[in-house]
Formats: sequence, structure tokens, C-alpha cells
Amino acid sequence: MNSFEEGRMILVNKPLHWTSADAVKKIRNRVHAKVGHAGTLDPLATGLLILCTGKFTKKINEYMSREKEYTGTFTLGATTPSYDLETNPENQKDFLQITKADIGEAAKKLTGEIIQVPPVYSAIKKNGERSYDLARQGRAVVLDGRKVTVSVFETQILELPLVSFRIVCSTGTYIRSLANDLGESLGCGAYLSSLCRTRIGEFLLKDAIDPEASDFIKTDN
Repeated sequence: MNSFEEGRMILVNKPLHWTSADAVKKIRNRVHAKVGHAGTLDPLATGLLILCTGKFTKKINEYMSREKEYTGTFTLGATTPSYDLETNPENQKDFLQITKADIGEAAKKLTGEIIQVPPVYSAIKKNGERSYDLARQGRAVVLDGRKVTVSVFETQILELPLVSFRIVCSTGTYIRSLANDLGESLGCGAYLSSLCRTRIGEFLLKDAIDPEASDFIKTDN
């Protein structure tokens, strides 16, 4: 039995447009052992993904429960049905009157323990079906709010309508929903335009491997 079958934890820097399943498949083909991921990243997000091999797949829930840190950008002045760029911007509104103080105050309202409604374009199941499947079929979806904790919500205007952020939050928090809620609070709409996960618990993106590199991982021979 090689060390990957015995169990290892691998930090991966997920590329843009890859699904989490793509990263799992890439590693599985390399290490020839059971592989699972500890927390999905959307295809339009990049950054830290924890993969567990072999017997370490039993630790997945432990890793999933840890605090997360994200950076990225919101775009003001419109909304999208998916709260990100999976769907097209709509409902354009003027954003030029928005100030740094306005954004900071809106972010403050979304900091701490809050009740968050997940995006309908999410993997949450509703009556046995994935919410995103229902949404893509044009069917009405109503999801229940759930309690999450946002311990840090820092924002900075890059150049309107673009706002950068750093968010530290509990597991289960949807950054897309924070974007939509921020835009609603500002009265001009907003959507998530880029996202990178930089930390999971004590594990950092800077220590992750690039799965697109030819020698991205050493296997046992």
C-alpha cells in the first residue's frame, strides 16, 4: 500500500474554470488512490482546495468545518440570477453616488452572525433535486435562510464599479450571497466578479500545488 492509500492531505490551487471534481480526477489519476475534496469551489473561483487521499478521506468533514478566507471583487450597478458571472448581468442601476463609507457601512451590516439565504444557483437540494438544476430549468426556487458567521468583511474601491474585498467566514457561507446582499443594501445591486479562496483553517494558498504543472506531485515508486 502506497502512502496515498494510507492517507495524505494535499493542498491544491484550483485553476479558473475547473470544477472541484476536475481537481479530484487529476489527482486521482496521478496517485492511483481514493480521493475526495473538503469543500467545493465554484468553477469561476480559484484558490485553495483541500484534497484527501486513501484513509484520510475520513477526515474530510473535519477539514470542511474550518474557517475560510476569501479575496476577490464585487461589481456594483447590476445583479445576476446566479449572483456571479455564471449568468448575465441585468437590472443595471446608477452606482456613481456610492461612496467608500456607504460600502463600509453595508459590509458592517453583513458582519457577525447573520442569516443568509443561499443562491438558487447552488448545489443545495430542494425536494430531492439540486437547486441549480431547478433554476436552470426556469422553475421557481425558494431556499431557507441559515445562520453563518462573517468575522471579517473588508472592502476597498478599486475603480467604480469594481470593489475588492477580503472576507473571513464560517463554513457554508456563500460569498455570492454576500455580494448580492451588499448590492441590495446599497440600492444599486452587485454581483461577484472574481473569487479566490486563500485560507482554510491554518492551511494557506501559498503552500498549495499547481495541478496544471507536469510535476505537480511526487508519487511513490
